[in-house]
Amino acid sequence: MNTSAFIPFARPDIGEEEIAAVAHAMRSGWVTTGPETRAFEQEFGDFLGGGMQGIAVNSATAGLHLALEAMGIGPGDEVIAPTLTFTATTEVIRYLGADPVLVDCDPVTLNIDPCKIEAAITPRTKAIMPVHYGGLACDMDRIFAIAQKYQLRVLEDAAHALPTTWKGTLVGQLPSDAAVFSFYANKTMTTGEGGMVVTKDEALAARMKVMRLHGINRDAFDRFTSKTPAWYYEIVAPGFKYNMTDMAGALGRVQLKRLPAFLKRRQQLAQRYLEALKELPLILPADAPAGDVHSWHLFVLRLAEGAKVTRDEVIQQLSDAGIGTSVHYVPLHRQPYWRDRYQLTPEMFPEADKAYQSMFSIPLFTAMSDAEQERIIAALHAILG
Repeated sequence: MNTSAFIPFARPDIGEEEIAAVAHAMRSGWVTTGPETRAFEQEFGDFLGGGMQGIAVNSATAGLHLALEAMGIGPGDEVIAPTLTFTATTEVIRYLGADPVLVDCDPVTLNIDPCKIEAAITPRTKAIMPVHYGGLACDMDRIFAIAQKYQLRVLEDAAHALPTTWKGTLVGQLPSDAAVFSFYANKTMTTGEGGMVVTKDEALAARMKVMRLHGINRDAFDRFTSKTPAWYYEIVAPGFKYNMTDMAGALGRVQLKRLPAFLKRRQQLAQRYLEALKELPLILPADAPAGDVHSWHLFVLRLAEGAKVTRDEVIQQLSDAGIGTSVHYVPLHRQPYWRDRYQLTPEMFPEADKAYQSMFSIPLFTAMSDAEQERIIAALHAILG
């Protein structure tokens, strides 16, 4: 029987400074979208580099929805997305009455395969949604070339990709129409729940700011700090309720300051795994090309052919050893809604389906101790060695 403390798949890294910042926001009397969220948006844009507008939202899912809506995606349109992603990537397409067209992954990076994108384009295609899987950038040069050739929008699902670079440029500063980051509890930094849309497009930013809060032409902070009476506003569209609270914004501001240290720790943990697991019958995750940054949001292993145990057995034995794991992801083509609506089969996505059947994600989070990582490594050697 295992008597060691359970190692969860993820654990947020929140310290006393974050707690004090949230308490300050609560004591200020301003708990909804206000000065902390405004400052967080500005500081996040500054972190990515000049010219970016940040729109803070209550989830990355909300951000993806806002961005697609602002781009004019609607009924009858198609948006290309990977099958190897979380359902949030594609459900927002359906919110707008459009249809996702799923594409297989590259067998090495597990990112969307640019070779397969062009074949999926039809006269109805309006946008491409690359997902930077696990924190490794997609081949954005090829994706931008395809988008330019067919006059398509590009919306980056950057939920895993903070801070990730492509050819030396941070994701968020690339020439896409918009990128969306996640601050969910298990991400590289957190606001509990939350996300950020970034764009250089003034018209997109203006539309998203209006639609973020009910389609009101003045946000709450403007209204309640204005010298003119606060009661009057105009509804210019049937918007959503996607604004970030100031408590979340306060937490995000402190986490953002810690992001360089978070990245360094994730890189240390990832490199230790890559070195310690290389002799086992595993396919290790691809690292970023030389000179680029992998955020290491996830550390996804795949059993190599010839392994003596199945993926499910490994997950069970790790659980028995007090170690949490996950699978990223059950591909969308295997999920009942997407499978049935679009008549999808595993044979249509051979690389993603093959990867799914052998993959499992092991804990990698900044609050992990060296001793915890050694336990995980030892357990994998005991199971697979």
